[in-house]
Amino acid sequence: MTAVAESPQKSEQHPRKAPKIRAVLAGGLVLGIGAAVTLAAWNDSEFAQGTFTAGAFNLEGSTDGTAYSSNNDPASPKQLAFIPSTDNMSPGNVVSTPFAVRLNAATSYDTTVTLSTPTPAPVAGLTYSVTRTNTFGCGGTVLDTLVLPGQDVGTTPAGITFPLTQGTGTDAGTPFYLCFQVTADTDLVQGATNTALWEFSAQS
Repeated sequence: MTAVAESPQKSEQHPRKAPKIRAVLAGGLVLGIGAAVTLAAWNDSEFAQGTFTAGAFNLEGSTDGTAYSSNNDPASPKQLAFIPSTDNMSPGNVVSTPFAVRLNAATSYDTTVTLSTPTPAPVAGLTYSVTRTNTFGCGGTVLDTLVLPGQDVGTTPAGITFPLTQGTGTDAGTPFYLCFQVTADTDLVQGATNTALWEFSAQS
């Protein structure tokens, strides 16, 4: 009879243990979530980015002071139109022609231009000078002399430079006006035909 009386007591102990187990599991879940949030708060990042765009640079010239274009091939240079004509020169003749250079509207740098002769070859009986004028045309006011009179055609002194500035907005840079003047002397060879090439080299 004693064994029968003890059986209900054991069955009543199992329900009391189950709530304790659930409480521990629930507490463990809460602690796990709290730990994850705390770790995320200690992580941080910073990003930096650079963008690099190359500028533009283009030198152009004009023989009439209005139309400008680029001729960077020595095999096809702009042709200077001297006045009077150079077709029938004789000692004592003096001819001249204007020329202008500038930086085009797309250029984003100032520059220094060097005037030179790429393949020096003196022409007998012809000398020249180069001046800077305030307007296009050899009749303008002379502001500066780049090449002194008496320089052999086909040669250029070293170190002849001048500055050019870039334009603003959609405007090209301010033109630099030049006047080439050529003089014939008694050393000019009859019937001879000669050409002279000048280079304007720009470096930003």
